This record gives sequence, structure tokens and C-alpha cells, in this order.
Amino acid sequence: MTGDPFVAHRSLLFTVAYEMLGSAADAEDVLQESWLRWAGADQAQVRDPRAYLVRVVARQALNRLRTLARRREEYVGEWLPEPLLTSPDVADDVELAESVSMAMLTVLETLGPTERAVFVLREVFDVPYGEIAEAIGKSAAAVRQIARRAREHVAARRPRVRVSRSEQQAVVERFMAALRTGRLGELMEVIAPDVVMIADGGGFVTAALVPVRGAERVATLLARANQVVDGFAVATVWLNGAAAVRIEFDGEPAAVSLVVADGRITRIYVVRNPRKLTRMAEPAELSR
Repeated sequence: MTGDPFVAHRSLLFTVAYEMLGSAADAEDVLQESWLRWAGADQAQVRDPRAYLVRVVARQALNRLRTLARRREEYVGEWLPEPLLTSPDVADDVELAESVSMAMLTVLETLGPTERAVFVLREVFDVPYGEIAEAIGKSAAAVRQIARRAREHVAARRPRVRVSRSEQQAVVERFMAALRTGRLGELMEVIAPDVVMIADGGGFVTAALVPVRGAERVATLLARANQVVDGFAVATVWLNGAAAVRIEFDGEPAAVSLVVADGRITRIYVVRNPRKLTRMAEPAELSR
């Protein structure tokens, strides 16, 4: 099996599917469907297995994305991408880390399925327009127009500031220290005045149903969590290519991703939905 191109490119194919779908579970399903199509193909006629497999995965992911878009309209509360446990070295590939970050994935959620597929394939994986056209069933000229609109859409919404790995880690450490003490003042010092906190409980656990805005409201909510929960613990974890936080609420985990700018936290993404926290034991293998 080591000579099978599907096995050789599996981490790339998973990354393509995950960035298109925002769900590791759905990405794995897409890979299974794509493998069946690869197994049934006349592989001797495939001149470029990598490009062929990316097209197959993209096509399957796009089909699934259209179905998921309808389901997410009925989701209880805010929908956030499924967090991925990643190794620290993912952060060394700045473009890969940014493309799988929670901030970017939430921006991609604001694109339509076709626009998202084109953006991911072109901007992240540098797939030629002609190959994208074949994957999604449109002309190369149409793909170029879609790509331009998608780039403009994402540019207007993506985080403006890139922070270094060391700065991200330093802010995470300050945030964790403030969480452990539960002191309102310490929390206010590490979060930006216009901070936004988004939580995803999926209707299974307690979570804010709408975004919480403003430093005072967010800090008060976080400080209260420490005070009212007996088993409250925090630890550093690497999620989606960046230093992040794992919180335990009476034994129930939460994955907390942070967006940092100018030494303060501007966005907090809290995933508490247990169905999205089943892959936190082993780092995902990602590649471009």
C-alpha cells in the first residue's frame, strides 16, 4: 500500500477536504468516498495521480458541502468549525497555519459552496484554473471570476494582523493565568475592548447562543465560569496551527482558539459540542 498514490497524498487530500468543509468527520467521509472512486478508476490512464485525486476529493467535498449548508441552517446556536489538534511545527508553515486557523475557517463559512471550493483550491493549494473548472463543472473563465469575488470577500473579513508564534504563545499564557485566577481585571488586560466570543454547544451542552461582545461582558462571563464550576482546569494545546487552550468544566472539555492582535485577544472561539471534540487525542496530519 505504500506505493498507492492515495496513501502517499492522504494528508494533502484530508487538508483539502477539511478546509472545504470545516469538519474532520466529514472530511474523513469524503476521503472514504474518494478512495472508492480511485479504486474503481483505470489508474494506468491517470498521468498525474496527485492532481487527479485532488479533483476527486474537491468534487466529493463540494457535493457534501451543499448538503451541509442546508443542515447548518437548522443548527442550535452558533456553528463553529471542528477544531483540529495539530503539532507545533504546523505553525512553522505560516500559510498552512493561517488557512486552517479557526479565524479563516469561520470566514470561509460566509462563502457559498462553489466560492469556497474555488478559493481553497486556488488560494491555498494553487490548483490551476483549468483543473478547478474540471473539478466543479464550470468553465475556466467562470472559475477566474468566482476566484476574484471570493478573494475580495475573504480579504474584507480575514484578520488584518499576522502574529508570530512566540507572540501568540505569550498571549495564550497570559490568558490562561487570568482564567486560573478568575480575576476580572486580569482578564480585561489580556482581551481587546471590542473582543467577540463565539461559543458552539450544538444544543448538547450549555453555550451562549449568540456572540458575546465587548471586554466587560466577555471577561465577566469567563470569570464566572471559574467561580461556579468545581472542576475547572486549563492547559495549553495546539489547535489548527496555533497555540490555544483546553478547558475542563467538571470533566467536560472545551477547545478554545484565540485571535490575537497588538498583544490582546480580539476573537475567542469556544467549541463545547462533544461531537466536535472526538479527535483531540492525536494530532492531525496536514500538508499543502
